[in-house]
Amino acid sequence: METTDTNNEHNKANVATDNPTSTTMEQAIDERVERFTHAHNTVNKYAVGSIAVGLVPIPLLDLAALTSVQLQMLHSLATQYDVEFSKDIVKPLIASLLGGALPVTAAAPLASLVKVIPVVGQVSGMVSMAALGGAGTYAVGKVFIEHFESGGTFLSFDPDKVREKFKALFEKGKEFVTPKTAQPAETPT
Repeated sequence: METTDTNNEHNKANVATDNPTSTTMEQAIDERVERFTHAHNTVNKYAVGSIAVGLVPIPLLDLAALTSVQLQMLHSLATQYDVEFSKDIVKPLIASLLGGALPVTAAAPLASLVKVIPVVGQVSGMVSMAALGGAGTYAVGKVFIEHFESGGTFLSFDPDKVREKFKALFEKGKEFVTPKTAQPAETPT
């Protein structure tokens, strides 16, 4: 019995050394899966960070901070995908992408400005801005992951081509950032 096990292990070792392409392909797949997973974790982390930025009580400062968070996220993703990053190129891409989703673009500044109204406006604005900012960051990140996975760069990104995908991802982003504790609790019977 030991001889059979030893022969099987020897044959497996020979197969692995006889076909180095197989091992290299497996490593490449593993690296790609790891990068993909890390990229999605990065987006999730920045989406949560965007929620915190939305809680900034000062109108318009939250929008500037949100843009900064999104730029940092895309810089991180670009590094993971070995894509050249330029703030001057990326900032207009984010604006164009968000600008194409009119309700999102109109709602974020409004949510920020409503913070001017004492108490009710501040609370309402912070909650709205947190949700919109988190969902928007989530959608921006996921759209760029798909683009980078297909071999794209910032120079080849066309916001018009991903507009519908962005809107769908924005909806998923709203689900992602909505805390489970915000849902009504079931009453025991």
